[in-house]
Amino acid sequence: MKPIYVLTDLDGTLLQPDATLSSYTIEVLTEALEQGHRISYATARSYTSSHAVVGQIPWKYPMVLYNGALLYDPVDGKVLDGVFMDLGLTNQLIQFGKLHGQCPLLFGLDEDGSERVLHESLAGVGYKQFVSSRPDDARFREIPELRCPDDIQTLLLTYIGHYDEMVPLMEAVRAAYGERIQIHFMADTYITDHYFLEFSHVDVNKGNGLRMWAKSVGCQTEDIIAIGDNLNDISLLEAAGKKLAVSNAKLELQAVADEIIEANSENGVAKYLLVRMTELPQEQYEQVD
Repeated sequence: MKPIYVLTDLDGTLLQPDATLSSYTIEVLTEALEQGHRISYATARSYTSSHAVVGQIPWKYPMVLYNGALLYDPVDGKVLDGVFMDLGLTNQLIQFGKLHGQCPLLFGLDEDGSERVLHESLAGVGYKQFVSSRPDDARFREIPELRCPDDIQTLLLTYIGHYDEMVPLMEAVRAAYGERIQIHFMADTYITDHYFLEFSHVDVNKGNGLRMWAKSVGCQTEDIIAIGDNLNDISLLEAAGKKLAVSNAKLELQAVADEIIEANSENGVAKYLLVRMTELPQEQYEQVD
């Protein structure tokens, strides 16, 4: 059988609503990888954070991390490609955020290629819940005054807060920096009534991440099946040959998709893959469980 190429989002797509993998999904994806299918994920998460929730699957192929800022090889444990924000621009944005009463988390790589998250003392509920959900995470470093050190390559700056806190900052940054940065803004999946506002290099998005992934695994973008649920997955689907949205996806993403599959709570990704792997007739799709 010709291998299938799949790049799926994690939160809200492959993961259950409680941010776990079902045993069914683990079984199907493990079998697919053993059969030689090229399957991996594109996520806003880091490698450390994503591995904590999907590490039960024996991933063989690179994964797209930080919304497309990084391509990472899980077998050799090394960065294959990346897009980083300029040091000067990083520090300008940090100071600009402080002028608007917000101080971000700075995600980056140190000189050894290890992930680091730098931050000042955590003031908001959203930041505290985010960090507490990652106990004993060695990436996090509290420093007295947040600036990007010379030996850190910035992947993104992340702000977490209520809608009425994040939108004025987003609009101010967009007005001041225009096309110099990429802005991602969306409701957080797990922290109630909170939003994530992220700034990164202008070329960072999951669509560009998919293109990096295609070169790495040796296929064309039109060969790839992309699956997602949220607004940051729009570029992912637009860059792929086959575009799928889970039924719990945002309506904006469903409008981009070629096909709507079952929800993440119903193991929609795994069910779709099983159909493709076994080449079941389409009318048998609903019988797979």
